[in-house]
Amino acid sequence: MKRTSQSMLDTPVSRRSFTKSLAAGLTGAFATGFGVRAALAAPGDGNPFSAQAEWAQNYDSDAKLSIPRSTTPLLSPQTWSATEQAIQRYRQLAANGGWNTVPAGQTLKVGVRGNGVVALRRRLIVTGDLTEQAGGSQVFDSYVEAAVRRFQVRHGITPTGVVSKETFTALNVPVSERVRQLEINLVRLKSFSGNLGDRHVTMNIPAAAVETVENGQIVTHHIAGVGKIDRQSPVMQARALDINFNPFWTVPASIIRKDLIPKMQKDPNYLTDNKIRIITKTGQEIQPSQVNWNSMEATNYMFRQDPGGDVNSLGFVRINIANPHGVYMHDTPSKGIFGDDYRFVSSGCVRVQNVRDFVAWLLKGSGDGSWNRDKIDEVIRSGQRVDAKITSPVNVYWVYVSAWADNDIVHFREDIYRRDGFPGGAVAANNSAQPIQPVGASPDDDMLPPAGRPSRPPAPVGNNFR
Repeated sequence: MKRTSQSMLDTPVSRRSFTKSLAAGLTGAFATGFGVRAALAAPGDGNPFSAQAEWAQNYDSDAKLSIPRSTTPLLSPQTWSATEQAIQRYRQLAANGGWNTVPAGQTLKVGVRGNGVVALRRRLIVTGDLTEQAGGSQVFDSYVEAAVRRFQVRHGITPTGVVSKETFTALNVPVSERVRQLEINLVRLKSFSGNLGDRHVTMNIPAAAVETVENGQIVTHHIAGVGKIDRQSPVMQARALDINFNPFWTVPASIIRKDLIPKMQKDPNYLTDNKIRIITKTGQEIQPSQVNWNSMEATNYMFRQDPGGDVNSLGFVRINIANPHGVYMHDTPSKGIFGDDYRFVSSGCVRVQNVRDFVAWLLKGSGDGSWNRDKIDEVIRSGQRVDAKITSPVNVYWVYVSAWADNDIVHFREDIYRRDGFPGGAVAANNSAQPIQPVGASPDDDMLPPAGRPSRPPAPVGNNFR
């Protein structure tokens, strides 16, 4: 098989940077939605967020990352220009015969020997994740481990340096499919060539990631939890209007039917344990024992969950964005999802990691200018419902981009909603049996907590905003 010269590929990791990247462990490489398992934030001085399993995002804590934090917005001319160049490089790879497959089966990790490691080395060299000078040894050494980590980061996989099922699948996607994926997503990226606003938010569904952008630079990055395959988050453009602190959560009718009734049939204490009250049409509260849970009677009532970040499905904060789908962005008591690769877990709304940073950025300059982090923490600590209006509404873009390039680094994500046109998707193993609904088909607020116990911490669109 012909090999394209290294100048035509992604910038490779040298032996020196291999060692550095191992020491760094790639902590904080969430800049483009990477599913790295970060360390828990340390407890603080009575800060209500300290009690939560908030996953740390220390992007600037270590300069040794092999893939550094990006400040280039996803929706920018720089990104689609870099993606155009990536398409040319990958087309050349295809013309030269593409890349070899890596036989799946045996887990590959440091210390393993065999022909599978040789095939892995060849595969990583072709895309520049491993320098060609690393050779074709049968030994899985520290250089190969660092190269695997780099590959995993580019594909949104926790960078363990171990090649198991998910990494094998990503390694063996054909180059022709990757070229087509880049071409399709270039069209999506170029559709955002207009004025997106000096301050805007981008939420990328396949990456399950959020970024805030100001004056053409990324200000904050946030991992996200987005819609399940059968309850998809919609592609849309909207505006963030206001913030609800310590919100109630009213269970949508669709979730009452799909989730709440079955949970009550299994566990009669479910509503009580999760502080969900039943309200009649006349405004009276009734007890769960007064409802026939073997029928659809429950759909005649309103179910409202009390405020409280430890149990409320919205956590401490809800961000309202004007849109026809009935979805929004919010905190969550289930912080553990932010350490997972697979974060397609909601009923269409978006759960935002480190939401207080996100909210502080949204409220910057609003009102009398007093909405800083201290005030946000104080309001949350009070437990009282407080609403804050965003004086200058912020443009919000929910997009579907499963492949893009940032400078010389090419990123791919699973075509989770299967919109790239490939049968089965590029990496479709996770939830292939789940049914798929059209975009916006489920305007549900969010998922109910698990039954039996309360939740505890652990296609392109236009851009007409001016």
